Amino acid sequence: MGRDVDLFVIGGGSGGVRAARVAAGHGARVMLAEEYRLGGTCVIRGCVPKKLMVYASRFAEEFEDAAGFGWTLGTARFDWGTLKARRDAEIARLEGIYRSLLDGSKVAVADERAVIEDAHTVRLLRSGRRVTADHILIATGGAPSLEPPIPGGELAITSNDVFELEEQPERVLVVGGGYIAVEFAGIFAGLGTRTTQLHRGDKLLRGFDEELRDALGEAYAWRGIDLALGLTVRRIAREGGELAATLSSGEVRRFDRILVATGRRPHVEGLGLAQVGIEVDAAGAIPVDAYSQSRVPSIWAVGDVTNRANLTPIAIREGHAFADTVFGGRKTAVDHRLIPTAVFSTPEIGTLGLSEEAARRLHGDDVVIYKSTFRPMKATLSGRNERMLMKLVVEGRTDRVLGVHVLGHDAGEIIQMAGIALAMGATKADFDRTVAVHPTASEELVTMRTPYVAKAPAAS
Repeated sequence: MGRDVDLFVIGGGSGGVRAARVAAGHGARVMLAEEYRLGGTCVIRGCVPKKLMVYASRFAEEFEDAAGFGWTLGTARFDWGTLKARRDAEIARLEGIYRSLLDGSKVAVADERAVIEDAHTVRLLRSGRRVTADHILIATGGAPSLEPPIPGGELAITSNDVFELEEQPERVLVVGGGYIAVEFAGIFAGLGTRTTQLHRGDKLLRGFDEELRDALGEAYAWRGIDLALGLTVRRIAREGGELAATLSSGEVRRFDRILVATGRRPHVEGLGLAQVGIEVDAAGAIPVDAYSQSRVPSIWAVGDVTNRANLTPIAIREGHAFADTVFGGRKTAVDHRLIPTAVFSTPEIGTLGLSEEAARRLHGDDVVIYKSTFRPMKATLSGRNERMLMKLVVEGRTDRVLGVHVLGHDAGEIIQMAGIALAMGATKADFDRTVAVHPTASEELVTMRTPYVAKAPAAS
């Protein structure tokens, strides 16, 4: 007797939905279960709503800049409730699109939690129904983690909770130095909240090119974000209507909200993995091979739950590759080596390939740096104290471009196009013979001719 479906997908985020639709397109009978809302972290409580808030946070500077171009504007006033309502309506619309795409692909959807009972059986908790499947795909993503635990940590909010806030806080502490913390600190500051960002390290964005890190720190300080670096939070207590954070320095600071964005962990709790013999790794992730197959041949996993490269486009690519491998007759592995990435801070960051530091670790002295820092054209009339950074990391022997790093307006848009070039193995000579689009900021990437040489320290 055959099983109920060919594929059961646990998780209705970007990776799970793509896998379900592509598998169905290959002729598979597919069922998908999602316990919260279709769209997953990215659409519901991550990339999409966050970027809408990034757009909102940048208008204050736009209004200020307009005066330099001859505009006279009245007093601008921001309303948190209006933004929340409009944002939530857009997210609901997108969720509806995800559902219609699944319906159109003839994927059965169960709006409830699913757990694994054995290698070929899934149980739906609310209805109690058991579904058998030839293959089970886990695409449950990740979830914010309040780590390390501290006394009073339950008084803090996570990045999920930001989207549920009914009122804008007057004072906020953002704990963390990764891209989620950086983005929310920029959002709150841009919307007028007095913002402190606390991070245990000496710079934001560990792992990024050091010059990007330095430039972002300077820009955030200039924008009025209070950077509390080299510190941790020891405890949080409620004092009246305030939250009192005791820092590792012994200082006590008071805020209306404390956002902890110190990391995320794979969302695997209670899935039944141990029952089928799957042990998660030290990070809580499901170990899989290059084709997303776990140690149990019928169970697969894609996206953040595998902790390979925790980005929405990667989850989508992995989901598609899984479906092609299992149901399309084409074994497909995803290359995780070259991934364009954007950080939607203000100023924005786009980065791709090796940082200068990573390149020098791999190639020693055979690394050539091309760099340009400049005032963007818009700032010449607005008067804003703003700088852009463009940087190319090149292997001297082969002339191959190893890394591209951009800080400034539209860095995310720029790095996407650079990603095509590097994926094709572009050299610095390829960049040089590309005609510049003038006047643009991105033309700097194809007009830098002289290698950057750091100035020698002055003689004592």
